[in-house]
Amino acid sequence: NMAPPAAVDEPKKRSFRKFQYRGIELEALLDLPNKELVKLFPARIRRRFTRGLPRKYTTLLAKLRKAKKVAPMHEKPDVVKTHLRNMVILPEMIGSVVGVYNGKTFTAVEIKAEMIGTYLAEYSMTYKPIKHGRPGIGATASSKFVPLK
Repeated sequence: NMAPPAAVDEPKKRSFRKFQYRGIELEALLDLPNKELVKLFPARIRRRFTRGLPRKYTTLLAKLRKAKKVAPMHEKPDVVKTHLRNMVILPEMIGSVVGVYNGKTFTAVEIKAEMIGTYLAEYSMTYKPIKHGRPGIGATASSKFVPLK
């Protein structure tokens, strides 16, 4: 009833789930021509691509490609700063680091496969979530009658 000792010593291999966007694996997404890729996106993004991308978006893609090419192997590429918060994240942008402007600073966003088909703006908050503390002076009617010791 004893299992062979070799099988006991070996740790179980962890199998990672392959990333898929709408049922298509990442390698296939990278090889897809733009027309086929656009068909996978939601309606708002499809409409935007069919109406044509202005030059500033293609320039951003070119800068990201260049930063990736210049970067050493197995290292993050340099941050490419941009104000284009409404840029759609495409498969070729994966692995890049984009500095997305939030109105005050550039938030560094490392682009991962799960982000395909979303906008850069979704990863750079434009406001700081409020933390509720004690109410200030004059916040309520009763706070006007604070006794002065």
